[in-house]
Amino acid sequence: MLENLNLKKLFPSQNFKETEFVKNIRPLAKATHNDLTFFDNLKYKNHAMSTKAPICITTKSLEKFLPQKVKKILVDNVLYELAKALKNIFPDADIDFPDNTLKPISEKKFENIVFGKNILVGENVKIGKNTLIGNNTIIEKNVSIGNDCVIGNNVVLKSCLIGNNVVIQNNCCIGSKGFGFIPMKDKNFKFPHIGKVLINDNVEIACGCTIDRGSVDDTEIGKNTYIDNQVHIAHNVKIGSSCMIAGQVGFAGSSTIGNNVSIGGQAGISGHLKIGNNVKIGGGSGVIKDIEDNQIVMGYPATSVKNFIKRNKNK
Repeated sequence: MLENLNLKKLFPSQNFKETEFVKNIRPLAKATHNDLTFFDNLKYKNHAMSTKAPICITTKSLEKFLPQKVKKILVDNVLYELAKALKNIFPDADIDFPDNTLKPISEKKFENIVFGKNILVGENVKIGKNTLIGNNTIIEKNVSIGNDCVIGNNVVLKSCLIGNNVVIQNNCCIGSKGFGFIPMKDKNFKFPHIGKVLINDNVEIACGCTIDRGSVDDTEIGKNTYIDNQVHIAHNVKIGSSCMIAGQVGFAGSSTIGNNVSIGGQAGISGHLKIGNNVKIGGGSGVIKDIEDNQIVMGYPATSVKNFIKRNKNK
């Protein structure tokens, strides 16, 4: 948690007093009475209307959806102003510098685990009992791994909290900075990423997967979800429980996937979408709009199986 963020220093052009502070920066739905939040997309109107945050960065066109008691910081570009504030607080969060606290794993410090060769571990790392760590794996500072896990060879873990009985196979990269920037005229302004990756119990992640940490929110994988080879999960994505994700699926940022969802290989899920529970998405599909519960879709743009067959009947 952040402590005592001075709003006048973060937003010098706004009319804040020297004594006005917040304790954290959180998304609309997670913000509490001590937090600063932000509202830049009409898709989050319902979250805006019920937010508990006392202060919100937003635009003139969106301020009407916020509770009257919320103080509005009106700007032209919400994400740019948010990124500048985060850069001020976390000057190094827009680049993934190597962890300079890394040291060879200590057999004395980590008991009741099995580990291979050339493993490096950072400060404040926690590893549960009966966990196996493969060769040439890097576990950076503040990572937590639960009991009975298997972490394969050549895995990089950072900014993540991993539950019990999780399998992460070879060559995965979990917790790196996501792909976020504000386009500028001469140089793009990179968006700092201060979130984590949360992996719940009984998850299996196959070889060569990349899961980005959240920007302001967290990226989350629900319990008992299985992820096939070479899947990319972008920042802030939420995947529910008991999902089956086939190889080479790509998730753009901030999309939410329900429980018991099956996605065929090489499908693509656009950003800021909501996919319901018990949904099945055919391989190679391109999902560009929300999908309600219990639907089966395929094609590009993804549509119901009935519509897909009709659309392609005479081709």
